[in-house]
Amino acid sequence: MLSKCNSTKQLKKNVSLSIVAQLVSFSVSLLLNLLLPKFVPEKDYSYWQTFLLYASYVPLLHFGFLDGLMLRYSQYDYDSLDKSLIGSQFKLFLFVEMLFAGIGMVVSVFIEDEIGRCIWRFISIAIITTNVFTYTSYLFQLTNRIGKYAVLIIVERALLGIGIVALLLLGVSRFYWICGTYLLATFCAICWGALQNRGLYFGGLVRDGILEFKENVFSGVMLLVANLSSMFLVGGAKMVVQWHYDVLTFGKVAFSFNIVNLFLTFVTAASVAIFPSIKRINNDDLPDFYIRIRRSVSPFLLLTMALYFPGCYLLHLWLPNYAESLGYLGILMPMVLYASRVTLLTNNYLKAYRKEKLMLCINVVSVAVAFIVFLISAYLLNSLLLVLTALVVVVILRSVVSEIVVMRLIQRCVYASFVWELLLVAIFVVISMKFNGFVLI
Repeated sequence: MLSKCNSTKQLKKNVSLSIVAQLVSFSVSLLLNLLLPKFVPEKDYSYWQTFLLYASYVPLLHFGFLDGLMLRYSQYDYDSLDKSLIGSQFKLFLFVEMLFAGIGMVVSVFIEDEIGRCIWRFISIAIITTNVFTYTSYLFQLTNRIGKYAVLIIVERALLGIGIVALLLLGVSRFYWICGTYLLATFCAICWGALQNRGLYFGGLVRDGILEFKENVFSGVMLLVANLSSMFLVGGAKMVVQWHYDVLTFGKVAFSFNIVNLFLTFVTAASVAIFPSIKRINNDDLPDFYIRIRRSVSPFLLLTMALYFPGCYLLHLWLPNYAESLGYLGILMPMVLYASRVTLLTNNYLKAYRKEKLMLCINVVSVAVAFIVFLISAYLLNSLLLVLTALVVVVILRSVVSEIVVMRLIQRCVYASFVWELLLVAIFVVISMKFNGFVLI
């Protein structure tokens, strides 16, 4: 274990490096989210968002192996890893992903709709690129090489940004070129990462890693389901909108979610640095560390919601066709506070205390309740605003329940903060809906 002073110093360094990478990621995301809706036809933008929605769930097909690596090896440095053993597991992992990608390609042949067939094939390729990229990034994170992880993110996001800008300058705006550029950028980043992780890809014999592979799957499967069920909370709302409403409506709702994700980018940056550091902090210091981080980030997250109003004005000038999206954005903005807290704090602490079952239970129940409400709101009440409002309410409830669980583990209490935060959020939502002339139904 590191001393309290050293661990704090290392944490600050890791968070700083991650934020630099996420500044690049944020810049590229901002560029894409402002340029693509402006210069790409609305239908092509919607198809691109459909690809991103379903591609985000291909991590299900590593079955927890990558999460098991993170849980079981995150206390090791790079030099102390058994590279041969991990490399042998990678070969088995890659075979599984290629198998599913092949099945996806075969299935695509039977899809009659040309657009759907094209999207399905891109998703099949993403099964390999996304999961291998995640493997690469996890190798950097679990060995606490946050600097190299930061470079990996910079390479991937910068290549994507440059590629998309090049397409737009050439007047290419069809969605399949955008999807292809996305996959190519990920592949190039994987190649760079492989050079930095020599011996962790194709070393050792597969038979030597089979038992360890199974152990990692068993260790990580609950965390995988917990994390992806958390994604299903937002993805479920987007899928219901995509199923029930027309393609243009889905594109405008997806745009609102993309703006929210811009704010969440920084939280992701800090989160990937915090978990390895938590694993290295003495257990006695974890409760006070939780309170310090919470007090530091909560005011900042609340401030981001206030940026909605000037940002809304500027976006309306730049993207008048997406004025309706800005109204949806006002409803979704409280997710910045509550989803960030789950990602940054409660999930990391539940993992540190090895309470993956509790994480799984909280997330699965949240998704189940939310999905039922989404379907009722869309199919029975035909209210898109109710779908989005239900999502925010469930995200808030999940965050509060998760924090209560963590507070019992660390024996600390912040119940008073719940009240004033909820009050501020309620005031914000009412003002934003009045600002956009929305009524709930």
